[in-house]
Amino acid sequence: MDKEDAEPATATSSARWNRLLGFPADARLLIVNCDDFGMCPSVNAGVIESIEEGIAGSCSLMTVCPAAPDAMRLLRRRPGIAFGIHLTMVCETPHRPWGPLTAREKVPSLLDPAGDFFEPTAAGRTALLGRARPDEVETEFRAQIDAVADADLTPTHLDFHCLADGGRDDILDLTVGLAAEYGLAVRVWLEPGLRAVRRRGLPVIDHAFLDSFSLPVEGKAARYGRLLRDLPAGLSEWAVHPGLSGGEPRGGDGDRHVRLTDHEFLTSPEAREAVAREGVTVIDYRAVQRVWAGITGPV
Repeated sequence: MDKEDAEPATATSSARWNRLLGFPADARLLIVNCDDFGMCPSVNAGVIESIEEGIAGSCSLMTVCPAAPDAMRLLRRRPGIAFGIHLTMVCETPHRPWGPLTAREKVPSLLDPAGDFFEPTAAGRTALLGRARPDEVETEFRAQIDAVADADLTPTHLDFHCLADGGRDDILDLTVGLAAEYGLAVRVWLEPGLRAVRRRGLPVIDHAFLDSFSLPVEGKAARYGRLLRDLPAGLSEWAVHPGLSGGEPRGGDGDRHVRLTDHEFLTSPEAREAVAREGVTVIDYRAVQRVWAGITGPV
């Protein structure tokens, strides 16, 4: 994901959104969402442990990945876990590429010359976003959403894998439209998307979004502790990426270290103690979804 910060909301608007979500005006709300669920078995295991044994509250499922069937089985056995759909149009494992759920001949604008998803490098994202046709993006996104429904699972929200707010305004707009149709919320964290959805009365984060890949590995636990201590009133979100050893890295050892250190902190006693000590309320997208669905469409 890009590392741009969204413009923070005012204290007054934070209080208003808190009340809309059903919390006190001064509540310090935090979504801790585990991205990349379904990527590989080690990520699946790390995500489940981070939710069941740690402070994470939800996850986002990549339906196109090799371990997606296993991830969906894990979710069916755990109906209490809130999860979203990690809409995916890129692939960072060229040695084991994944592609669209839609037949490739129906979405050629989403594919590289080899017929696979582009890599999420700067060049890869530029190439994809320069050629992706909105109708083909919608076709593939519908396939990924419908794969979850076909598995008898009910998601809470849509978000994007390695493409902040979808990478283009029209992709975000069509995703918000799909969310309305399916009764879901959308993770939005960049301007002008935040302004656009707030004007519609839809709750989104009040403060800067955190992607754990943007944090240095060294001293990460202490950094997370400081972030919890300094968390302002209103809604914040962390996109974390826990995993266990033995996974398929996005970027070599750096990827593994991000996932291992995320898992280590999220499942640590220190994390639970910090959340309790600081009075932070960890929520998931169910509260946000209820408001979105009430305004844009049925659940």
